[in-house]
Amino acid sequence: MSTSQHERELESGRMSLVEHLGELRSRLIKCVVAITVGAVIGWFLYDTTLDFLIEPYQDVCDVNLTDAVDENGDPACQLLVTDPLEPFSVRLTVAGYTGLALAMPVLLWQLWRFVSPGLYARERKWGALFVLSGVVLFFFGAGLAYWSLPRALAFLDTIGGENLVSFFSPDRYLKFVVKMMAAFGIGFQFPIVLIFLQLAGLLDNRTLRAGRQYAIVGIVVLTAVITPSGDPFTLMVLAVPMYIFYEISIVFGRLRNRRLARAASS
Repeated sequence: MSTSQHERELESGRMSLVEHLGELRSRLIKCVVAITVGAVIGWFLYDTTLDFLIEPYQDVCDVNLTDAVDENGDPACQLLVTDPLEPFSVRLTVAGYTGLALAMPVLLWQLWRFVSPGLYARERKWGALFVLSGVVLFFFGAGLAYWSLPRALAFLDTIGGENLVSFFSPDRYLKFVVKMMAAFGIGFQFPIVLIFLQLAGLLDNRTLRAGRQYAIVGIVVLTAVITPSGDPFTLMVLAVPMYIFYEISIVFGRLRNRRLARAASS
């Protein structure tokens, strides 16, 4: 099948199951390549990235945790390595996470290209906006998580009492940080998911309006599950924007329904 014919079938949405599976395979390969290229870049950006990820820990590091000091005389709040192979695995982990972050525009674009044949022709043109808004919201959410990390770490450090002294291993600390940033980044995709479900006809705007009270409870429960810190401050920081996004998706659905109604009556 020629490329032009394949593109025409994508635009018309007429593809067999085998062709859909082949399309999915092609998209996944492109995603893997993008992540691999990003991970190679992340390998060389390791020192800068690690310094960035450790900074929230250094902001709350207690002077009494260690007697070591750096060249400036400040407490050397460093991560404790207990396995000789851990530094190598940490570098691989950081490179992999960096690769995922750098490949995010490609991942969202491939997702859009895979699902767009099921939409109306005029709605397929929103691909660039979908990718741009998805990337911006993901990194905005991850940035908000990064901002809240010192408070979450301080909460977790003090909740056990004064008899416990905190020493973090790099592997577990990085997993905690990445889970927090990923949870916020994914949570900030909430409006895009709701808007897409309305575009695809899988979710009715009236259902969203009628489910506000259930949405509040569901959002609080969801944020409590996906945020690893479990502290009230972090829960609120994520839950409030998600509910605002819920209301934004309702407004979008109303405007879209009015536009479709006007187009049908004209």
